[in-house]
Amino acid sequence: MTYQAPIDDIVFALETVAGLDDIGARGLYPGLDPETIVAVIQEAGNFGAEVLAPLNAIGDRVGSRLFDGKVTTPPGFREAYQAFVAGGWSTLPCSEAYGGQGLPEIAATPVGEIWNAANVSFGLCPLLTQGAIHAIEAGGSEALKAKYLPKMVAGEWTGTMNLTEPHAGSDLSPLSTRAEPHGDGTYCITGTKIFITWGEHEMAENIIHLVLARLPGAPPGTRGISLFLVPKFLVGDDGSLGDRNDVVCAGVEHKLGIMASPTCVMKFGEKGGAIGYLVGEENRGLATMFVMMNAARLGVGAQGVGVAERATQHAVAYAKDRRQGKSFAAGKGAAGMSPIIEHADVRRMLLTMKALTQAARMICYATAKELDVAHRATDDKERKAARDRAALLTPLAKAFSTDIANEVASLGVQVHGGMGFVEETGAAQFLRDARILPIYEGTNGIQAIDLVTRKLTLDGGAPVTSFFAELGAIIADVRAARRSEFGHSAERLMEGLSALQTATLWMAQVLPGNSEKALASATPYLRLMSLVAGATYLAKGALTKDAASPHVAIARFFAENLLTEARGLSDAIQYGADAVLVDAHGAAFA
Repeated sequence: MTYQAPIDDIVFALETVAGLDDIGARGLYPGLDPETIVAVIQEAGNFGAEVLAPLNAIGDRVGSRLFDGKVTTPPGFREAYQAFVAGGWSTLPCSEAYGGQGLPEIAATPVGEIWNAANVSFGLCPLLTQGAIHAIEAGGSEALKAKYLPKMVAGEWTGTMNLTEPHAGSDLSPLSTRAEPHGDGTYCITGTKIFITWGEHEMAENIIHLVLARLPGAPPGTRGISLFLVPKFLVGDDGSLGDRNDVVCAGVEHKLGIMASPTCVMKFGEKGGAIGYLVGEENRGLATMFVMMNAARLGVGAQGVGVAERATQHAVAYAKDRRQGKSFAAGKGAAGMSPIIEHADVRRMLLTMKALTQAARMICYATAKELDVAHRATDDKERKAARDRAALLTPLAKAFSTDIANEVASLGVQVHGGMGFVEETGAAQFLRDARILPIYEGTNGIQAIDLVTRKLTLDGGAPVTSFFAELGAIIADVRAARRSEFGHSAERLMEGLSALQTATLWMAQVLPGNSEKALASATPYLRLMSLVAGATYLAKGALTKDAASPHVAIARFFAENLLTEARGLSDAIQYGADAVLVDAHGAAFA
């Protein structure tokens, strides 16, 4: 089944949570109108469907391969990347000061979803490059920006993020890569980094590595980490490429999924030391790198939405075509077998897939809108409120969207039955590709910890209080509408918000004196907040549609079938942590 970008669903989500219809009235996007944003998304959909999606299966089968220090991507990838660059797609979200188009997040995030739905391995390359661009913009000197950003924005050079080492993963305090000053403004970088996405390839003429390393005499732990720019090829003052830097790919990981994306072991300084340039202040590298990581987290959330959308489309097409048994609606006397989509349990699985995907999309696009307001509004209070809301929503966008990508892709395999368990149908690839998403760019457990320990306490709890008030107002509108086609949605939404408020009050009481207990409940708390937010956003959109709209059916299904999990999650948050902590020494695993 070929991928088609879900333009109607994307526009529906943008209208619901990003105010697409009135972007001109708010003055945030001068010279940009809804028609232009939709046109960009439609063209991205065409490129994704026609150029990237056909390479997804062959990329999975062939993978990227390392030979004699060089990585070769699967057939068609280099040509697709050249077409990507020629089409100006790499410039879309980047600053106009360096040759970008400067389009807002409410355009860039849907486009990123499309790239990753079409081909998640390919989509990782521009995602990491854009993150590197953000970090250099935030911390780089004017000379570094002028030398590197125009080529990166144009897509002629790509970028990477080099954090992880064999002994330093989620906790970077043991990081040991070294940076010795040469005395001329450059540094000698030595060390090994692992799990470096698109660390080596032949699609672009240069690769710009952002590398975390320690300077001599740096403080221990994360307070002593600096950030350096290390190009694959050294760059002259005129922008021309010079000698190969002392950085090599020593291995490409054999992985469960994203086979076409080369996940590299990178060695710096095997022949005396790679030349690097400081980005930002000494010993403040982690703060600058987090600019890149925060941008990437929303991008990874969009990856989750994209993979879930692709798995859903694949399963729906199969369910319409595959015939087994006679459905209840067809009746016993009907001739032949029924398409399995007519069987109630299959419809339940497909509705679950669509509902989770659309809810995650709403959360990601709401986050994108808040980031735009935080960067573009002229009023200081409005910018701060949006910045705080974006900070609150980002863990949801990353973690919930990638969790549901795995759930949706797994259901997709189930819809295919036995054929889903063999590779020829393609359903298994989506599940394998999805599995990395909750792990990289900060594991989903870390996202949950960030939510409960940092984001709930922002500004004395004002952002979360404001968020709950907004959700409550939407739910009040659903209740006041009294539309029969919404079924029991209003009641389920009220129960969900009440469960979330109760769990949040418990968190506020527990955090100051027993943070470990709060941490034990962090993951179910993030799930609870995501379910309530997603259900409420879906209901908000459904209020604008007539009774026959599929968006009304999806919103009702979510509220009546998926949001019912809220009460159990709230109970687990409040009363389940003790069962985790009572076995602090691991007796259950002896």
